[in-house]
Amino acid sequence: MAEQAEGGLCRVVVVGGGFSGLTAAVDAAETGAEVVLIEKNPYLGGRVAQLNKYFPKMCPPMCGLEINFRRIKTNPLIKFYTTAEVESITGSEGDFTVNVMINPGFIKDNCVSCNACAEVCPVERANDFNFGMDKTKAVYLPYNQAMPFKYTIDSRVCKGASCAKCVEACKYNAIDLSMKPEKIAIKANSVILATGWNPYDATRMDNLNFGKVKNVITNMMMERLSSVTGPTCGQIKRPSDGKVVNKIAFVQCAGSRDENHLEFCSYICCMASLKQTQYIREQNPDSEVCIFYIDIRTPGKYEQFYWKVKEDPNVTFTKGKVAKIEQAQGSDDVVVEAEDMTTGEKKRTTVDMVVLATGMEPSGASTKVNGFNYTPEGFGSPDKGLFVAGCSKNPMDVSKSAQDATGAAMKAIKSGQRR
Repeated sequence: MAEQAEGGLCRVVVVGGGFSGLTAAVDAAETGAEVVLIEKNPYLGGRVAQLNKYFPKMCPPMCGLEINFRRIKTNPLIKFYTTAEVESITGSEGDFTVNVMINPGFIKDNCVSCNACAEVCPVERANDFNFGMDKTKAVYLPYNQAMPFKYTIDSRVCKGASCAKCVEACKYNAIDLSMKPEKIAIKANSVILATGWNPYDATRMDNLNFGKVKNVITNMMMERLSSVTGPTCGQIKRPSDGKVVNKIAFVQCAGSRDENHLEFCSYICCMASLKQTQYIREQNPDSEVCIFYIDIRTPGKYEQFYWKVKEDPNVTFTKGKVAKIEQAQGSDDVVVEAEDMTTGEKKRTTVDMVVLATGMEPSGASTKVNGFNYTPEGFGSPDKGLFVAGCSKNPMDVSKSAQDATGAAMKAIKSGQRR
């Protein structure tokens, strides 16, 4: 028999604190279950926290995140751990044990995010939140509205006790460099997998030359470049020399629908590029956009969004798979080579910057939670008492992820009540 929550409530463990995990957690708790949320990053919010705007309304994602953060803060039935990873899940429906490793962030909960520690820290690190396009100190706030709103320390680069300048600078005694990893075991009636997705590794596609040709970036990097909290404070500038981008190319299906990479359609990539087209067209009215595609896929109501972009005279669509991307001779410009399938003409287009619409690779392709089953592609498979939500199940946008997470929460509660 599973250990029951206070008052005999069902207990649900949610693995992953992105939008799907947050939605599943708050919906389960507000229905009356006790919830434990496990997140490997030092912050909640997942990929959505890195977005500049949602489509099709073009509103900032922090609206939705803040609402869920508030619901978590004010609900006593929800407990969450960050910098934590599930090592294994054992047991059966109604009686699971979730074994968790909590890695130290070296910052205590009384941190007030005053930045004094970062000011004295002598070590810099690549900012993974901005995909390495800028740097932070070894002690840093993950992003401006992070939850929990406290600093964290990257142990991979921190000098530890041999430096300890941050400890001396902290007035609140909030830094403890002696923190050790901690293992805990959580009893649960059901478990929801919501570990989300990663951008497909663009370096695997040799012809696109990501990392070799200057000013070739991914769609998620474009989100951060366009954000006022990003590395260029929202000004869309190319990384190599800071030049304001006036002519840009989007390369669709970068890794998706390819038997050598991701065999499936990643669902969001076309809409993401159309959205990012609007970013640059609104910021720079003289800008030109070239979109190279196999098929433009804008499911359901999103078709109107596509037509709005297509009617822009400064946006051109070329049906044809890109054969090669290379550096323009004698400059930081980029040349895109593709065949126009409608005319049979081979085109070489020179632009300031190229954005690769890299596909959504489920996190299970690289990191699996021991206790769940996975498809060959890395998507989670549900089982008795084990449920999968959001992009851990299939590629989907934020709206569908939220709907799917609500469904998973209801199934998890129903399953837990059968104990």
